[in-house]
Amino acid sequence: MRLAFTYDLKSAWLARGLDEEAAAEFDSPVTIEAIAGHFAQRGFAVDRVGGVHELLPRLAAGERWDLALNICEGHLGSARETLVPALFEHAGIPTVFSDAAVLALCLRKDFAKRVVRDAGVPTADFLLVESLADLNDLKLPFPVFAKPVAEGTGKGVGLVSRCTTAAALRRVAHGLLEKFRQPVLVETWLPGREFTVGIVGHGSAAEAVGCIEVTANSQAPLAYGFVEKQEYRARVTYTLADDRVAHQAVEVALASWRALGCRDGGRVDVRCDAQGQPCFIEANPLAGLNPEDSDLIIMARLQGHEPGWLYDRIMQAALARLALPWPTRIAA
Repeated sequence: MRLAFTYDLKSAWLARGLDEEAAAEFDSPVTIEAIAGHFAQRGFAVDRVGGVHELLPRLAAGERWDLALNICEGHLGSARETLVPALFEHAGIPTVFSDAAVLALCLRKDFAKRVVRDAGVPTADFLLVESLADLNDLKLPFPVFAKPVAEGTGKGVGLVSRCTTAAALRRVAHGLLEKFRQPVLVETWLPGREFTVGIVGHGSAAEAVGCIEVTANSQAPLAYGFVEKQEYRARVTYTLADDRVAHQAVEVALASWRALGCRDGGRVDVRCDAQGQPCFIEANPLAGLNPEDSDLIIMARLQGHEPGWLYDRIMQAALARLALPWPTRIAA
């Protein structure tokens, strides 16, 4: 089976002029080699295509593949993750992971929260702030939490995101609007435990492959943002969670995953409110797969599994959904 592997290489985007933070979501050669090497060993004829700049001329020339494995994050706009999967869809090439519509839905955190809320899944009350004038309509009790509405990798999130006064919120919202040039999501602060739930499959076949609790290594409230993710070894601790509240968090995550239409593999972040009720934070249907430090890989390792175990679970879910077999021969 010929497999198109598409990805955004971080070094390529740095060479195009992006800074380290802007390129933080893109992948390293370690990730590309781990995924491509694994599936080559599993019998796929892996074609390391690269990103949209490399894919477009090949599609235009009429080239096709049996299946695409896409982890491109894209650049600019709240639909940036959809560009490559939409191109594959247009070409009639089946693709691992969620489709373009779902990727756009989940990247817009306010849209995703509305969908899961309508499905009866608990999520914190929120206000979308497109200009500072929108703060005049704020009816949420303080403290609140402010973050960009369509960023990943914890960009724009930190301890300063937790605002206890109107003045602090106005200051933080102004900074986010200026820096990220997109609306700001302001939510009721959730003071309880935080979980990340790994999920494979879709619809009724979706299942959790692990649940980890994220705790701060300091006495400050946990704000699992950009710095914490980059410096996670010093700043946070990950622990497998298997108690009653963790089970509730898994149910919230699965209900959210199904309501959003996510498929094949990814994760859902959940945090408890003041009463201990797990609430949906956001879904990541295009979660990182770095073999060393991505949340899903850390989750797998805590359970005694190597990255390939997770890669296989995701591919198994995709092939089952598409009614495609595993390759029957070892790729050359």
